[in-house]
Amino acid sequence: MEILTGTWHWSISGLVIGLVMLSLIYFGKTFGMSSNLRTFCSIAGVGRKINYFKFDWREQKWNLAVVIGAILGGFFATHFLESDSILQLNSKTLVLLNDYNIDAPNGKIVPEALFGWEILSNYKVVIMLFVGGILIGFGTPYAGGCTSGHAITGLSNLQLPSLIAVIGFFIGGLIAVHFIIPLIFG
Repeated sequence: MEILTGTWHWSISGLVIGLVMLSLIYFGKTFGMSSNLRTFCSIAGVGRKINYFKFDWREQKWNLAVVIGAILGGFFATHFLESDSILQLNSKTLVLLNDYNIDAPNGKIVPEALFGWEILSNYKVVIMLFVGGILIGFGTPYAGGCTSGHAITGLSNLQLPSLIAVIGFFIGGLIAVHFIIPLIFG
């Protein structure tokens, strides 16, 4: 049971991800979460009004298994595989979180201050979520994919645009951590 409740070494996780990517390449498929949002919109009939969503979603229905697997995996991991040693944060990270009035996860996967329902009472967070959702919603099609699509699929296929996108993701993450989050929580 320890193998299911504990964290895996990065080399094991990387090997599993690599095997999945090799099998997708073998079958001529590409992996990405954002393409599922497009598929859901196409299933809902949005393609009748917006050409971006007009495509044969049946060719992408296999990718919906990724969404279902992520939801089911998250549910089972949270409810049946929870362990006290899931998340061990660096002491410097804990000090930084404390400076932002964010509680330590204390055995949970994420801190309540960031992912609890109470956070929605903070108007700054609601604005940040709204603007972030719009940026992701419109940015993903313009970028040709999301973080998982570029970082996992694009880089494993040696795509230069994906490398540029991933560098941009990291720069955006650094800007968020050092400037935006302190502005909101500081």
